[in-house]
Amino acid sequence: MSKQHEMTNNSMECDFEVIDKLADTIQYGISIPTFILGLPLNVLALSIFCRFWSRQTKTSVYMINLALADILLLLSLPLKLYYSTKAAPGLLCAFIQSLYFVNTYGSIFIIVCITVDRYICIRYPFEGRANQSPKWAILVCCFIWAVTWFCSSPMYVFQEKDELLCFHNMSKQAWSIPYIVSVEVFGFLIPLSVIVFCSAQNIWILLNHKNGAKKKAEDRSSLLVIIINLVVFLVCFTPVHLAICLQCLVRQHVIVDCNLKQKISLFIQVSMMVANLNCCLDTIFYYFAVREFREKARLKKIIELCPVFKPCAT
Repeated sequence: MSKQHEMTNNSMECDFEVIDKLADTIQYGISIPTFILGLPLNVLALSIFCRFWSRQTKTSVYMINLALADILLLLSLPLKLYYSTKAAPGLLCAFIQSLYFVNTYGSIFIIVCITVDRYICIRYPFEGRANQSPKWAILVCCFIWAVTWFCSSPMYVFQEKDELLCFHNMSKQAWSIPYIVSVEVFGFLIPLSVIVFCSAQNIWILLNHKNGAKKKAEDRSSLLVIIINLVVFLVCFTPVHLAICLQCLVRQHVIVDCNLKQKISLFIQVSMMVANLNCCLDTIFYYFAVREFREKARLKKIIELCPVFKPCAT
């Protein structure tokens, strides 16, 4: 994202040096633990899922792709940390930025697919369980990867060509209103609407189930997984998209107050770090939503000790 002290060369520009130093300190404090914790957890998840490829369902195919997206995003974090403080060629910056954003939005779309699949299984249990062939999920995931990589192509066009700090020198076209509106609508608002609708429907259905004591306990566990998944999505991705919207207003000179621009600069950098936490939090869903993964990861005793984490059946 752009540092506002590079937006203009006149003598009245804001000083963002203190803001940038603070953001760099926070970035190291959040991104390094995220990388250290998230990478081995997601590698473990991916390796276990792939060991049982012959028995994959739609949900597990989505989770394989989600783990892969999280791993690639986590691998981009060291590059992001290094080249956000050290100048690099524009083409290299474009690649690092596209790698970061492709896997961010790839994760969002795959989470949407998992949520929709869960909704179908709860809303139409017989049809949902009968239609668990992974072929459709594989095609959907291939489509998601193709679209996200294609949509990242403007990174190479919008990026300044000289040596620069990555994530800080996007050209004016990158902050144009049509481009930002497209990112906000298709990259966040539509996925958010789908997730909120499906989660609300699932919660309503589970709350109104009339079953035995054992089934009610499973429903309560399912409710916890659904609610936690929704809250994590909101907490991780809402701030960064609000920050992108505000930064667009800064770049369009709608927001001109220096103090407010400094706060937005800090907000957008911190919110990107918060979004990265989703890579770690996704693994909670793997552990407690997939029976085979749970068993092979040898977490049965942990789950027995902490029944609140008992997963719903997939």
